[in-house]
Amino acid sequence: MNLRIPGPTPVPREVAEAGAAEMINHRGPEFAELIQRCIAGAKQVYQTQRDLVILTTSGTGGMEAAVANHVSPGERVLVVTIGVFGKRFVELVQAYGGQPVELAFDFGTAADPNRIDAALATDPELRTVLVTHNETSTGVTNPLAEIARAVKGRDRLLIVDAISSLSSIDVRVDEWDLDVVVSGSQKGWMVAPGLAFVSMSPRAWEVQARCATPRYYFDLRRHQVSAERGQTPWTPAVPLFFQLDAALPMLFAEGMPNVFARHHRHAERVREGVRALGLELFAAEGHRSDTVTAIKVPEGIEGSAITRTARTDFKTVFAGGQGSLTGKIFRFGHLGWVTDADVEAGLDAIERTLAKLGFTAPARA
Repeated sequence: MNLRIPGPTPVPREVAEAGAAEMINHRGPEFAELIQRCIAGAKQVYQTQRDLVILTTSGTGGMEAAVANHVSPGERVLVVTIGVFGKRFVELVQAYGGQPVELAFDFGTAADPNRIDAALATDPELRTVLVTHNETSTGVTNPLAEIARAVKGRDRLLIVDAISSLSSIDVRVDEWDLDVVVSGSQKGWMVAPGLAFVSMSPRAWEVQARCATPRYYFDLRRHQVSAERGQTPWTPAVPLFFQLDAALPMLFAEGMPNVFARHHRHAERVREGVRALGLELFAAEGHRSDTVTAIKVPEGIEGSAITRTARTDFKTVFAGGQGSLTGKIFRFGHLGWVTDADVEAGLDAIERTLAKLGFTAPARA
């Protein structure tokens, strides 16, 4: 099966097999060495010298940890939304008693750093900004470096969901002064779901120390203190650490600049191939994601029919639209362990699926 969704992504055989290794004591010296290697490797991918913790949870768990450790009850924070996962930050802030001030942009478009700057300039109470870097629900990548300049220029804390970008798209945590950055193992890291990564700036730790929100499992200070002893505060998903320990050397052997270039090449090929089939891209020009492409469902075709037919007849799994985009788009994931052949097979599956559903497309070169 050709798994062409934005996550979970395919896991290389050697990484999957690494997860089947004999179990070890998570309080023993073997795990201490393992977690230290994993943290050091993750920091290299993050391009950071700052603190980083690894949580046994999903990407959403990492987002929840970011909110629970930095947003106090009653605090007003700016949440920049361009899709479903940006709105998840809104829901998380509400769940922990914060007051989200949503700065929403039309789905399919990127956030405007100038509008973010203006929002912060007019409301000094907004001391924290939450933003999604790469929005998989719409296939849009926000201009994170420019957003960071706007936020840090106003001396505010910046929390970033980089779950579907970091390790596939260039994210410069230290250079861009990103305070809290979340990523997840099931995306470009080539590992099964279940690990979340959270980096913390010195300023983030200061905010975390005075944050009044109750937390326990997701207390990031507990995780940092435990990591200094080569442990986690709670039982970790040891097999996933085994997998991460196998996947990181593969990324570094390819070279992170080459990883980013490969993702861009695959994204460009998908965009080119989709347009050649007479289909429209959903995301605005200039901000299209290098990890997932959102494609408009042709008029007269049901979106669910495309994903169903591709899966059952052509052994290819695409993702449908989410929320208000259900039935209006389908999504082609091309992040993580993906080859040129996988991309071409995905394009071929789209062409054959649409032909079976009665859509007449021009011949693809």
